[in-house]
Amino acid sequence: MKKGSLACVGTGMMLGAHIGPRARSHIEEADVVFVAVSDPLVELWVQGMNQDVRSLQPFYAEGKPRTETYREMVAAMMEEVRAGRRVCGAFYGHPGVFAVVPHRSVAQAREEGYEAVMEAAVSAEDCLYADLGIDPGTYGCQHYEASQFMFYKRRIDPSAYLILWQIGVAGDRTLARFSATGAELRAVLLDLLQEQGYVLSDEAIAYEAATLPIAAPRMERLALGDLLQAELRLETTLVIPPARRMEPNLAVSRRLSGLGQSGW
Repeated sequence: MKKGSLACVGTGMMLGAHIGPRARSHIEEADVVFVAVSDPLVELWVQGMNQDVRSLQPFYAEGKPRTETYREMVAAMMEEVRAGRRVCGAFYGHPGVFAVVPHRSVAQAREEGYEAVMEAAVSAEDCLYADLGIDPGTYGCQHYEASQFMFYKRRIDPSAYLILWQIGVAGDRTLARFSATGAELRAVLLDLLQEQGYVLSDEAIAYEAATLPIAAPRMERLALGDLLQAELRLETTLVIPPARRMEPNLAVSRRLSGLGQSGW
C-alpha cells in the first residue's frame, strides 16, 4: 500500500447522537478532514474534533451541475491522499447512501493503491423506519430516487411500501437545482403513480428526519393528490403505504404443501 489513506465516515442524522466510535476515531486521528453536511452546526461540531477541517460545501453553486461539483470534491480529497496524508471525509447521514463522492473517492483511492475504507452510519432510512413504525419485513419496501423512478420503467408492487427519495426535485434533469420543483413536474409523477395502480386518494407521508435532539421529525400525512400543493424540500422523502392487500401465491403454496411444508 502507498502512503496516504482515506476513510469516509458518516456523522449520522442527528447532531452528536448518531456518530459511532470508529467514525469519531477516524475524524480525530486524520491529518485532514473534509466535511460535507448541510447544517452549519454539524460542521462546527466536526471542527471541534480536528484542527484541519475543510468544508466541501463551497463546491456547490446554484445552477452548477452536481456532476461537476462531485468531480471537484473527489479531486480535492484525492490530492491530499496522494500527498501522503491520512484523509477523512465526514458526510451527513450514511456515507454510502445517496452520496456519490464517498463511493467514488474510495474506489479511486483503492484503484491507485491507497488504503481506503467506508464506515457504516445511521441513515435517513434508519430514522424513517423508527419514526414511522415501519418494519420492512412485514410488507416489503421499494426504494427509488424520485427522478430515477420517473426516468426509467419500473415494475411497482402497490402491496408493499413505496419510498421515493429526494421527492422535492422529482423530475429535474438539470442536476443543478437547490429548490423544489413546481407542480408541473409533480403532476407527471402523479400520472406515473396512477399508471402503477395508485389513486389520488391514497395516503402518503412527507417525511424528514430530525437533525437536532430538540427537533421532531416531519411526518405529514396527506393524500397523493395533495402532493401538487405540498411543501417539499430537498430533504423530503415521500412514503406511500401499501395501497392493496398482498395476493397469496396459491400455486407455490400447493407446491410447498406437497413437499411437507405447512405454515402461512
